[in-house]
Amino acid sequence: MASIAVPSASTILVIGGGPGGSYSAAVLAREGFDVVLLEADKFPRYHVGESQLASLRHFLRFIDLEKEFEEFGFQRKDGAGFKLNRHKREGYTDFVSQDPNNFSWNTVRSQADELMLRHASKCGAKVFEETKVTELEFEGSEQSGHPVAALWKQKSGATGRITFSYLVDASGRNGIMSTRYLKNRQFNSLLKNVACWGYWEGTGKYLPGTSRENSPLFEALADESGWAWFIPLHDGTTSVGIVMNQDISNEKKAKAKESGEDSSLVAHYLSELKRAPNVLALIGDGVHIKKSDAPLVSAASDYSYSATSYAGPHYRIVGDAGAFIDPYFSSGVHLAISGGLSAAATICAEMKGGCTSTEAIAWHSAKFFYAALCSRVLIAFLRFMLVVLSAYHQIKSQEAPVLSNKDEDNFDRAFDFFRPSKYRTDWTFIQGNTDVGRKLQGDDLRRTVEFCAKHAYEPSLPEERKELIEKFGDPLRVLPAESAEDSEQVATEKRILKGVAIRKLMRTEDIVHIDNFVADNLLGYKLRLIRGSLGLEKVL
Repeated sequence: MASIAVPSASTILVIGGGPGGSYSAAVLAREGFDVVLLEADKFPRYHVGESQLASLRHFLRFIDLEKEFEEFGFQRKDGAGFKLNRHKREGYTDFVSQDPNNFSWNTVRSQADELMLRHASKCGAKVFEETKVTELEFEGSEQSGHPVAALWKQKSGATGRITFSYLVDASGRNGIMSTRYLKNRQFNSLLKNVACWGYWEGTGKYLPGTSRENSPLFEALADESGWAWFIPLHDGTTSVGIVMNQDISNEKKAKAKESGEDSSLVAHYLSELKRAPNVLALIGDGVHIKKSDAPLVSAASDYSYSATSYAGPHYRIVGDAGAFIDPYFSSGVHLAISGGLSAAATICAEMKGGCTSTEAIAWHSAKFFYAALCSRVLIAFLRFMLVVLSAYHQIKSQEAPVLSNKDEDNFDRAFDFFRPSKYRTDWTFIQGNTDVGRKLQGDDLRRTVEFCAKHAYEPSLPEERKELIEKFGDPLRVLPAESAEDSEQVATEKRILKGVAIRKLMRTEDIVHIDNFVADNLLGYKLRLIRGSLGLEKVL
């Protein structure tokens, strides 16, 4: 991007020009810091992950990029349909029911990511593409010291070295800090899946003629092995993918090969799509195409992982460089951008003297300095993890009740896993468990996931939910008690209300609004989201 040579020094070095790196670079440059961003590829470059959450526009607004996204022409996304049980109708998550301007987009990532990278440059960051960081140098040991310089190599063959005061590692799945130096990446055995996807032209639209026309649809596979996505894009193509348990996928391919059938990735992809009849119906007479920048069918595996920490002295880890959960619920870009903002804010707070280095690191990182700590990055990760795990529990339990023990199906008891802690009343959702020194794991995690799976995905439409809330009131305040005397209709209404309450607690509609991000009180600090004085401020 830049015609000047890579400088030999900068205040802040950002590795990676994806959403997390570009966002943190833009924010830090707007704060007046000397920022250099090194990106290994040449943009635009292909990337999957097209469906975005409603949080995106709010984060873009802070760096004055929202209008450019709106005017670009990306496919508007007001919500999404999800069908996690083939025996029931699909439900719908509505982004705009409370605010008509809370919509998001399905983006062609090569274009959206380039908009963000170019904007970082406009904000003052020095951006260099086709420049790969090959090695980091540390003051002290790699485990206990801090990075102070990076060696880089360009595709032209040029090499060099740049020193810095702070590092933002947004190097994507490669995760140079986590994988090469800290060696702290852990893979999630609960989400050991493989994804394969391709693109189609001439497909149908979801619910044409309604307010939900052309929304994405996410559907459980009929054999309970995974799910499919259908995401319409503004360029006339539709992204269609399959996510499946990796062992099951391997077994299916092996059986096909043994029986003499076509065991190629393309054949596997087309065969498994038949297990998603609603997605297949939407594809209709569509034609499977090869885009110029992607294979006919792409695949990815071993993508669900997290690091044991996301920060240390003079460095922050952002987005996929630290963690990725799963394609379900489209959390990747949000986690990258919110992590980028957290990285920028904690660096600002530390450099401007708003807090100590230890406090800034702890606010961003998931490393537990003591039992009660729950960090900014960990909170976001755990929220999405619970949403994803409960969805998979629903997908894999289509034939049986999610909870076999009736005693566990108790709204008040399950509420305890979500309600704000009595010690820090502004912490919500999972923080209540971490606040009293308990990790959300083992039986706690199992019961919470099971409860969410049973109730959060009760199929309903926005207008039904609105009507029932008007009839019964806010279910978080007054939840009608279930009774054996209830008619089938009344029982359904109460199940829907229970689902509304759980989704509010899980924040599946507003889980990622930037106002929630700003409101969180961690370690006695909250985010000060003011350009020119970005940082952390003490909560009195």
